Amino acid sequence: MKRLSILGSTGSIGTQALEVITSLPGEFQVVAMTARRNSALLAEQARRFQVKAVAIVDETAHDDLKERLADTRIEVLTGLEGLQAIAGRDDVDLCLNGIVGGAGMGPTIAALNAGVDVALSNKESLVMAGEYITALVQRKGVHIYPVDSEHSAIWQCLVGEQGDQIRRLILTGSGGPFRTWPREKLADVTRDEALQHPNWNMGPKITIDSATMMNKGLEVIEARWLFNLDPDKVDILIHPQSIVHSMVEFVDGSIKAQLGVPDMKVPIQYALTYPEHKPSQWPRLDLAQVATLTFEPPDLEKFPCIALAYDALIRGGSAPAVLNIANDLAVAAFLAEYISFPDIPAMIGKAVAEHPFVEHPGPEEIEDLGNWTRDHIVHTWNIHPPV
Repeated sequence: MKRLSILGSTGSIGTQALEVITSLPGEFQVVAMTARRNSALLAEQARRFQVKAVAIVDETAHDDLKERLADTRIEVLTGLEGLQAIAGRDDVDLCLNGIVGGAGMGPTIAALNAGVDVALSNKESLVMAGEYITALVQRKGVHIYPVDSEHSAIWQCLVGEQGDQIRRLILTGSGGPFRTWPREKLADVTRDEALQHPNWNMGPKITIDSATMMNKGLEVIEARWLFNLDPDKVDILIHPQSIVHSMVEFVDGSIKAQLGVPDMKVPIQYALTYPEHKPSQWPRLDLAQVATLTFEPPDLEKFPCIALAYDALIRGGSAPAVLNIANDLAVAAFLAEYISFPDIPAMIGKAVAEHPFVEHPGPEEIEDLGNWTRDHIVHTWNIHPPV
């Protein structure tokens, strides 16, 4: 039986992971869980899976969680310290990191330092600290298993293949809700319009990243570190149906693709059960019903976040970290309706261009860059992002 900790158990990835675990009785034991602020759902999950410990990051929710679990022996932790403590437990075999945004980097590092493999949905960990984390993985002899559908697809396509035979990776993306909109109309995009993803049911932050297409840019950076490839070997292709989750082209011209319905449970399950493909009850792909698959190049002028991500990756050092930090803040500001949709890439680009560059940033330097980026955005844009 594989012992698990789940970071972000009340979010989209966490709740789907618990569905996967429930569908495979006897395969897993959930040892510990965390959530940001949803104490009611976290308490219900903790009871259902009989965990040993939980952590709630929002300290104002601690008393409520403690009261809900008062008749149990479940340890209740709080704050960032509690999150780090759960992430750093060494009595688990695998830590699933389903945290959204830059807050997930520290827990990824804590789990790896504890000698625990990580099923990684938090792409921001590798975006901000890819060099540091890949060195840590090698030093500790642990593994990172990708959970994002695109990286899971590439991972599956690469099983049994040699690295020197890869010509390029092709990350697919739906194009988001504004794929067919004229560029000039994006200035008037509302919060509600940006939250209407055509294919995937995700949390608000990831949905906005899809609308700006920064999610594809972040995935390019993540792929560079997961698969140890140069930036010019990672491409993006728009695929509105979201059936082909990604592809690998080899030097002989052949292409492998992984297909499936737009549902995260299969990639989650594969990360949890690797190297096995366990039988599942999830929806199946019927290509006859789909009938048509279409592809097109991304529009870099309409979606400048993609170019910003490539530029940051090529520059290296601290540039991807500041890109990610600024994106977190810009998305939060847009969701709070402080800035317009086109302001998101403008805010990110200015922060990356003007930040104090660091050649080889570690966690402490990245924390300092986070403080610098927040101060820069507050003073430049005269707003206080709510994150």
